[in-house]
Amino acid sequence: RDSQQADTEHLTRWKKWRRTSSKSLKKALTEVKGLSSYLVLWRHDIHSIEGKFGTGIQSYFSFLRFLVLLNFIIFILMFSFVTLPTIISKYGIFNSTIAYISPKNIDDTCTIYKPSGNKGLIYFYTYLKDLLSGTGFLEVTSLFYGYYSIDAVWISIMRYNLPLAYLLATFAYLTLSSLWIIKRSVEGFKQNLVHDADPFQSYCNKVFAGWDFCITDPNAARLKHRSLQYELQTDLQEEKLKQKIAERKMGEKLRIYSLRIFINIIVIAILSGCFYSIYRVTVFSQENSNVSIRNDTRTDLVNLLVQYLPSMVITLANFIGPLIFAFLIRFEDYTPAFEIKLTLLRCVFVRLANIGVLLFSLWSQIAGCGSDKCKPCGYNYKLYPCWESDVGQEMYKLMIFDFIVILAVALFADFPRKLLVTHCSWKLVQWFGHKEFEISDNVLEIIYGQTICWIGTFFSPLLPAIATIKYFIIFYVKKIVLIHTRKPAARPIRASSSNFFFLVVLLIGLLLAFIPLGFSIARIPSSKACGPFRNFNTSWEVIPDTILQFPTGLQQILFGIASEAFAVPFFVILCIMMFYVIALARAHKRVVEQLREQLVLESRDKMFLIRKIAEAQR
Repeated sequence: RDSQQADTEHLTRWKKWRRTSSKSLKKALTEVKGLSSYLVLWRHDIHSIEGKFGTGIQSYFSFLRFLVLLNFIIFILMFSFVTLPTIISKYGIFNSTIAYISPKNIDDTCTIYKPSGNKGLIYFYTYLKDLLSGTGFLEVTSLFYGYYSIDAVWISIMRYNLPLAYLLATFAYLTLSSLWIIKRSVEGFKQNLVHDADPFQSYCNKVFAGWDFCITDPNAARLKHRSLQYELQTDLQEEKLKQKIAERKMGEKLRIYSLRIFINIIVIAILSGCFYSIYRVTVFSQENSNVSIRNDTRTDLVNLLVQYLPSMVITLANFIGPLIFAFLIRFEDYTPAFEIKLTLLRCVFVRLANIGVLLFSLWSQIAGCGSDKCKPCGYNYKLYPCWESDVGQEMYKLMIFDFIVILAVALFADFPRKLLVTHCSWKLVQWFGHKEFEISDNVLEIIYGQTICWIGTFFSPLLPAIATIKYFIIFYVKKIVLIHTRKPAARPIRASSSNFFFLVVLLIGLLLAFIPLGFSIARIPSSKACGPFRNFNTSWEVIPDTILQFPTGLQQILFGIASEAFAVPFFVILCIMMFYVIALARAHKRVVEQLREQLVLESRDKMFLIRKIAEAQR
């Protein structure tokens, strides 16, 4: 202390002020961080769920909260850079005007687009049909791509390039989602790695360092006690199953592996049937939904059913597929954690591949120019004059129908089942019993919806707002269903592995969303009758067109970066850096193992000395 005082006396006033202000800033940041924890969305609700149902189910609700925040930020991004400038220009706010560029070298037949906006006297059921299908009055709103048929916006003397902003905002929300998911995945991977590295260390951490001694509230203490109990129960259950697997004989292993191969063949057959059904239904729906029909209630209902036919078949496949997979995996004899992972992977493949088959079916109709029907414009302009809005409507219908199904299952399946089991003593009813909260099924629902949102945002810029509202409502619906109609899982799941795996599956969904978006942007000709890319052959052409307006030196630099001469060495350098990091990580791992061995030897030496001293004293 005296030396510290002496050092402080010799400091200059500037250094004293810097040290004092640094301490004050750290203290202020700590207080702000403590206060901001109370502003975290659903903080109390998620802690309550963790105490009553374990960390595995709590991880699902934390994951849902993450998607609400992600979609809200994506909505702010798209609204600020795409929707708001368009609205400002159309209403002349801030002396803004719209700049239109006349199409060049484009056939007049390609520029004809007559949205099916409602005119005259409209019945209520027509509004309801439009609300469910995205047609009618919704088709001409800012919800869909066709609304943004503007080449530039002039705000005072500033020119705002809307096509460039539209494409860059798309790249920005995809990049933001990737970085955020990867960041959270790395954090989960570290926790998972620490847990898997030494199970004994995990037990010690929970038993000796798991309690929070700052807890003073009895309810919070009870929740923390239950949370630790669930985690220890999960660890013991997994260790018991690992011991059982290690004790298997050769004949039992052959039986299990043969059964797994047979079950995987059944899974492949189910997937093939789902994909073929979706393809046929999508083609039928697209060929018949645009046929002119009489304006009466019955035909409007039939047309709505025809439009929703792909969504209904996809939802049916998504509902039946996981049920079959959950039944089959019981015979494969895996650990609870691996069961969830394998079921998730199978069901994710079903759901995401279903979306891929739907888009492939749409593109085969849009860009399939086997005859002269696509010759003037490069796409099927007669059936799809504004094909981006049509794809946006399909994504919108999938999003709405998925939300309706989730609400319907909660209202008409979960609660009636709870009432029957509680108040009916029939053996058949009691045989069903109280249902557990299936983490894999519920995670799949929101990953499926999020993938739809990522793909659909390019074609429907306000779709993230719908996804945010949807997930916000789903949180409370799932919470009520969990508390009132579910029982705690008989085989608990660890939160650390669940969080990491949920994010990995979500990252797979995002990577799969890149494929249709990249194909739509770079390969399929953009609509010549609507949207900001009417004057470009593809949406991607706005990038080189903008670069050509830069100074010559900057153009050469940018085109040089995009050339193979830069890409190949850059890729080689990245590979070298990656191998270096991997080698460094292995070296650090080896050092850690050696230090652990030294600690074990030190503890043995101490025990040996203690015994010798005890023997000498005797």
